Amino acid sequence: MPDYATLAKTIQSLTTGETDSVALMATVTCEVHHSDDRFDWTGFYRVTGPEMLKIGPYQGGHGCLQIPFSRGVCGAAARTGQVQLVPDVEAFDGHIACASSTRSELVLPVWDKQGALIAVFDIDSDQADAFTQEDAAALAHVLHMVFAQG
Repeated sequence: MPDYATLAKTIQSLTTGETDSVALMATVTCEVHHSDDRFDWTGFYRVTGPEMLKIGPYQGGHGCLQIPFSRGVCGAAARTGQVQLVPDVEAFDGHIACASSTRSELVLPVWDKQGALIAVFDIDSDQADAFTQEDAAALAHVLHMVFAQG
């Protein structure tokens, strides 16, 4: 489990004053990805059109290039605005297998200062049941700090 307090401080120090969302996403992705061995793929899917996500900055193997809100765990997070904590992706109806190694997934919606959904933050693990509510809460705090508070 990462030291989320230190991770949040590090990300805050690296992103303070930056307004470009892609630069922010790249920095958050890098820091989070390298903070824990459970994180096999870490990245953003950006809202680029009505009901459509497209891949943004990420770390790990290739990802799906686009995901409609109607499909997969990322789509569910975008569609509902709710965190998706999936201990077994095979049991998630409509899961999109962008990588065959993925066993569990955590996806968080990302809101800007105006409260608009701008992306989802997706973390995949090659371990089953890899994520906890503590992971979800800590990462939601980081995303809010970077994108909603600035």
